[in-house]
Amino acid sequence: MNENVTSNSTGGASGPKPYWNPYLAGLLLGGALLASFLVLGAGLGASAVPIRCGAWLERLVVPEHAQAGEFFGRKYLAGGAHPLRYYLVFMFVGTFLGGLFSAAVARRMTLTVERGKAFGATPRLVLALVGGVLVGYASALASGCTSGQALTGGALLANGSIVFMLCVFAGGYAVAFFVRRQWHD
Repeated sequence: MNENVTSNSTGGASGPKPYWNPYLAGLLLGGALLASFLVLGAGLGASAVPIRCGAWLERLVVPEHAQAGEFFGRKYLAGGAHPLRYYLVFMFVGTFLGGLFSAAVARRMTLTVERGKAFGATPRLVLALVGGVLVGYASALASGCTSGQALTGGALLANGSIVFMLCVFAGGYAVAFFVRRQWHD
């Protein structure tokens, strides 16, 4: 782990700039969500991007199979539609490029595995991969992702989104006991 990133947040010429105030960042995120509702008529989310990329890749490799397939063909490739021409794909690309720009400006462009000192990089990456696969599967199963449920559904005060977030926090506390050693120094 890069010690300079975690211990030096003075913003001097040699070290990274300090993180933003979380309240200001939350207000700006809320503004982005409001702008998304006003301009696009829809909220924020990210789970559509990996699925649409999968549909696009399958169409490149085996076009007949992709078009005839029950999942991709019916839902993402119907009528010759291009799966990457979707507002969330463009939002995802913009988010990635904006994050990259922000990290460069704040001098936080360090290739590192975020982990505690007592936990190795390989187990951390394995846990991240397993967690990512589980979240991806659950997002496909639920027809939406955490950001869509928490941000968009929460902003609309949807009952299901509120219950979902309560379950996310309860699940996080329940699992924290088993994975806390990766951060416990």
